Amino acid sequence: MAGGDGSLAVVAAVAAANGIPFVCVPAGTRNHFALDVGVDRHDLIGALDAFTGGVQRQIDMAEVNGRAFLNNVSLGIYGDAVHSPAYREAKVRTLLETAAEVMGPSAEAPALSLVDDLGREHRHLTIVLVSNNAYALDRPLVTGTRPALDGGQLGIVVLDAPGDSPRPPGRAWTAPRLEVNAPEPVHAGVDGEAVDLSPPLRFAIRPAALRVRISSRHPGASPSASLHLLGPPPRPQLGPIN
Repeated sequence: MAGGDGSLAVVAAVAAANGIPFVCVPAGTRNHFALDVGVDRHDLIGALDAFTGGVQRQIDMAEVNGRAFLNNVSLGIYGDAVHSPAYREAKVRTLLETAAEVMGPSAEAPALSLVDDLGREHRHLTIVLVSNNAYALDRPLVTGTRPALDGGQLGIVVLDAPGDSPRPPGRAWTAPRLEVNAPEPVHAGVDGEAVDLSPPLRFAIRPAALRVRISSRHPGASPSASLHLLGPPPRPQLGPIN
């Protein structure tokens, strides 16, 4: 598939369902998946070499309410921001304006709730980010990257509303499943695409669900793979095209 992250996820889901190798051609705006899977985002033509001389990796996919995603699902302030027509042209400004509106004196935080890995309930969340494998948060070599895509876990980051709890407002953990509750449909960004999701939102990881072929000239791993946060770096294997 030649396109952005949202388009890639749709075609990747079909490839996974049919056991067909998937080739990522980074023709989108930001190409986050290409970066994390090890495709050179600046070599669009070279990505086509995966069809004839590529190496093959087995990676995870994730899903929310049965909808597959490759990168992440964002809820809360960010989920609302993605629905704004101005988002793609002015991402940072739109996010800040949405945050100001949601967190202003007369506004309420989005009505989201979940239970974390310690059994603690979060009832007033402003941001929830659920990703296909965890992002490197401590010392990322490249900001916003995942060291691996084959760890078999969802990455979960939450931010509580200010003053909602005496404990620290932010928390990150990994888990194979997650359920997020809300009283009504939720604005979300699924791999950067604006969608509405009906609660409860049930997230799950699908380990080794997708075969990806990558040009042998490209890195074949995330820039932050050496952090080994989720185990050893991936080992691409030569594989037949079928």
